[in-house]
Formats: sequence, C-alpha cells, structure tokens
Amino acid sequence: MDPRSEVLLRQADLFGGPLLLAGLPADDLLSHLPEAEGWSWHAGDAAQLNTRFPGRTHFGTAPASSGFQAAVVFLPKSRELTEYLLNTLASELNGLNLFLVGEKRAGVERAAKQLAAFGQARKLDSARHCQLWHVKVENAPTRPELHDLAQHYELELSDGPLKVLTLPGVFSHGRLDVGSALLLEHLDGLPDGHILDFGCGAGVLGASLKRRYPSSRITLLDVDAFAVESSRLTLAANGLQADVIAGDGIDAAPHNLTTILSNPPFHQGVHTHYHATEHLLRQAKVHLTAKGELRLVANSFLKYPPLIEQHLGPCQTLAEKNGFRIYRAHK
Repeated sequence: MDPRSEVLLRQADLFGGPLLLAGLPADDLLSHLPEAEGWSWHAGDAAQLNTRFPGRTHFGTAPASSGFQAAVVFLPKSRELTEYLLNTLASELNGLNLFLVGEKRAGVERAAKQLAAFGQARKLDSARHCQLWHVKVENAPTRPELHDLAQHYELELSDGPLKVLTLPGVFSHGRLDVGSALLLEHLDGLPDGHILDFGCGAGVLGASLKRRYPSSRITLLDVDAFAVESSRLTLAANGLQADVIAGDGIDAAPHNLTTILSNPPFHQGVHTHYHATEHLLRQAKVHLTAKGELRLVANSFLKYPPLIEQHLGPCQTLAEKNGFRIYRAHK
C-alpha cells in the first residue's frame, strides 16, 4: 500500500463518513474506507480503481459531486495544481474538514502553508516519510474557474504564431520546454495519414502538426486530465480540430498510425518513471502501419536507441542540442 494511504489509515477514525479522496493512489485504500469516493486525474489510476471498486472513482479535472463531508488531497507535484485542488474542495467544505497528505520530500510542509487561508492548520501525523495535515474550513473561498487559471503564451513558428494554453499541473506549465522546442524544429517529412502526439501535454506538438499537415488525421493522447483539457484549449485557440483522448500509455492509442511523435515524460510526481516510454518503444510497432515512423525527443542520457532497434528497427539520431536528441525509426 502507498505510504500516504498508510498514514491516513493510522487515523482511520477521522475518515468514517462521506469522504472525497483527491489524487488517491491505485491501492487498497478504498476497501478500508467504505463511504469514500475517489477523484483522479490520472487515467491509469482511475481505470485500475474502477476495475477493483466499480463506480467509486471519478476521472476528470473537477470532482463529480459535492456530496462529500470531508476531503483529503494527496499532494501533487505542482504548487499551482495544489492550490487549485485545495481551493476547489475548500469551497465545498465550509465548516467541515479538509486534509492534506504527502511525502516530506515532495514538500508537504511547504504545501501545508496553503491551508492557512482556510483556518487553523495543524499536523496530525508523521510516518512513512509522509505527513498528514488538517484544517477545519472557516473561510471557504469562491470555487475557482479552471479555465481562468490557464497560462497563455505564444510561439513564433515558421508558419505563423501558435497560441498555447496550459492549466495547473500540466508539464512545462506556462512555457515551452527545451525538448519540445527541438522537436518543433524537426517536424518535416512526416508521411500523410494518421499521426499520434503521444504524451501531448498542452498540445503544442499536436496543434503544430495539424497546422502543418492539415489533410492528416491528428490524435493527441495523454494520461492526465488537465493535459487533455489544455490540449483542447490550445487547439481551440488556434482554430484547429483534432482528436484528444485520455488513456494510460500507448495501449490506449489507435492503430494504423503512420507516425507516432512524442516528447515522453520520465517523471511521475517526484519519482523517476520510465515505464510509459519503454512500453511505447516496445509496442509502437503494433500501432504503426507498414513503414510507419516513430519520432521522439529525449534526454541524451536515456538509453532508448537499443530498445528502439530491438523492437522497431534501425534508429537514427536526427538532431542533438542542449542535452536532448531526436530519434527516428521506421517499422
């Protein structure tokens, strides 16, 4: 069981009534809290939880209902996302209890300071390298409008400016990351057909592809609900249409793709996490057409070429800059 869940269960008497668990891990916690429901923005976690506990976890950028009488926020990596979650839940909990649990190394003590806006915060427990904090909401905020929290920036590309909108918690919030910037310079020569932007984030690559290859079908895929919504906002801001889907990794992607393009993440929360990208490299051939292409950007120190060559075909380095490389391979 996740250590954060273990800390909660040390204080199980506090969580007996209707409870919302925001950002809960995909473990056995719901089996110990029969009146609790989950809210997850991670498609994989939500699917696992709903398989084991049918109908008890909602996937999305907002809670499904306001019927809870207390809530627990599992600390995310992003400070901006933490603020959105706490304000959203506190707005529904005037006079009721709000909890925050997280790992010490993830900055839970720093994040707990955000609870002071709602009332007198106190630490309830510290164990398993985690802490549990509590506040009785005495100053309920107005519920935030998620789209109002989007950060806007504009990219000057060779075919004109591209508007980008990013929501709290999305990778590279409010700015273009170095890897995507490099990949944007090497989008030429893709075959016509169906192109997948894997791990689409705010939709920078997917929107750029749709504008550059208007006759191609473009699909954007991400595991994170806030990224999916950001991609939809970016597409709309540029007058573009594409398919945007939520799913846990390449297994959720369509088949018969002519190209898979990706700037895959290798962090999940505060942890290094390579599984999604390695699984992509192993399974890309299943989703590509004959002679379909995989093109991705990655940190130079990541040893992806041997895996690409083992499961797909000869791997070519298209470019290298600022610690990143672009790899290309054909089925």
